[in-house]
Amino acid sequence: MLAEIEHPTEGKIKQIGIPMKFSETPGRIKAPPPGFGEHTEMVLKTLKFTREEIEKLKEEKII
Repeated sequence: MLAEIEHPTEGKIKQIGIPMKFSETPGRIKAPPPGFGEHTEMVLKTLKFTREEIEKLKEEKII
């Protein structure tokens, strides 16, 4: 259940593999997991936070 993959900044890492095994359509890991906070701004924008609100959260060291 573990897969070893190459991470762009961490080198080789182990992560959880694909839990389901299909004979005709085998799963594969396409990318390493995101870094801590890597998608924070994208998620906040999706939740309709404005650029100003996001900047304020950064200034206040909330994100």
